[in-house]
Amino acid sequence: MKRLFVGNVPFRAKEDELQDWFSQSGIDVDSVHLIRDRTSGEPRGFGFVEVSDDEQAERAVQACNGSSFMGRSLIVNEARPRGSGPVTGQSMRTGRSGGMNS
Repeated sequence: MKRLFVGNVPFRAKEDELQDWFSQSGIDVDSVHLIRDRTSGEPRGFGFVEVSDDEQAERAVQACNGSSFMGRSLIVNEARPRGSGPVTGQSMRTGRSGGMNS
């Protein structure tokens, strides 16, 4: 099972619409999850899809990255493992949290 990051998703897009778009591209997607803001519930413009077949996942990246969906050029690539990005609230330069006593 591969998890793919999908970026630059139109805010009006629904999960079933994105799944249909992948299907039209010949990619069988097991699940689609569009990310929403925790506080407001508004769409964040990105999400994740899961593809059970590794070969299809690679095909999805090659065929769908840069393709138009609802008038926007999507970014599709293999998702990084959770926790591999910078820690929220910390400066990448110093590694310390912001604030008066940093």
